[in-house]
Amino acid sequence: MIRRFITLIILTVFIWLIWSFYGRNTPLEKTNSQLSIVQEINPSDSLTRNIVGVQPFMEVSDYFNQVNFKEKIQAYLVAANRKGFLQKNTIVIYPENIGTWLFLVDEKRNLNNKKTLNEALRTLAISNAFDFLLGYIKTGDEPNKEFSSIIRMKAKSMLKVYNETFGELAMETDTYIVGGSILLPDPSVVDGQIFLNLLGPLYNTSFLYGPDGKIIGDPILKSYLNTSEDSYTTPGDPQNLQVFDLPFGKTCIIPFNDSWHAQSYENAIIESAEIILSPSFLRDNQTEYSTWIGYDGKMAPENLDSNDIGKLSNLEAWRKYSIPKRIGGTQAKVGFNVFFRGNMWDMDPSGNPIAVINNTVLPIVPAGKGGIWSLNF
Repeated sequence: MIRRFITLIILTVFIWLIWSFYGRNTPLEKTNSQLSIVQEINPSDSLTRNIVGVQPFMEVSDYFNQVNFKEKIQAYLVAANRKGFLQKNTIVIYPENIGTWLFLVDEKRNLNNKKTLNEALRTLAISNAFDFLLGYIKTGDEPNKEFSSIIRMKAKSMLKVYNETFGELAMETDTYIVGGSILLPDPSVVDGQIFLNLLGPLYNTSFLYGPDGKIIGDPILKSYLNTSEDSYTTPGDPQNLQVFDLPFGKTCIIPFNDSWHAQSYENAIIESAEIILSPSFLRDNQTEYSTWIGYDGKMAPENLDSNDIGKLSNLEAWRKYSIPKRIGGTQAKVGFNVFFRGNMWDMDPSGNPIAVINNTVLPIVPAGKGGIWSLNF
């Protein structure tokens, strides 16, 4: 009887192991099922440099632990490498807010079942009542103290996962990576490492990683906030947007809302930037072909014509007011932005990349879910 029982246990474990190995999708298989398009936007011919825009289709479940997050981010680079997109003079750009949802790290997976972001935040706060209170004490004068408290409460674990993921991937692929963006309290960079001041203001922050896995330059702070961010985030100074002198060209990274404002391009003009990249985020299912409902931000761009609201499509508005328009006033030859896409509660993030070469917007095959695009220059 005991022998039969032991045999049954061994058989059960064996079957479970077989199912675990063969019966579930690997991260790459799951990513491939969500990868709508892999496109070389323009022929490489004699061109030796390229920008790889990665639009990973992110889900709430990708953010619960570091392994899941890295595997999801990494799988798109694997797919890009299979197409020969990752080369010596490659810079990879991920979308805005790719790291923001890492406040889910080590949290209960029932947050995946919540219908709205606010419902998920309330549940998270209740289940971490003491730490949430400590985070609340550290908030400043932000109107949305609840979200601010959660970010401060989870900032260290968020940073660890984000920084290790993009640092390791930059080393593994021997490329430069724009790690989208992440919400962090008062970040600073010393000797290529990120440090936080948990009592400082929150910023929507981007970082550039070098092939050695370290941060290049200072944090890139978003200056022109959308209406949601304005309730918990502090704006940076557009005068501080850096131009990075990289082996393949001087590069300026301008967050999406910032790209609508002339002030954001001043350093790019002064320092003769050749490449302008824009990690982007657009919520509420506003596709490029939807009717433009107006600029989403506290401070509207100069020369914005209110008569265009409700008449232009989003794509037409972007071309008229953001990178395709603004880049013409610089010496930059190349512009590229990539949007966050995914199934993230009720946010419905949307948008497809925009690629510009010599003031010409190139045609791009849109992706229903995940996408990878290589722009040669």
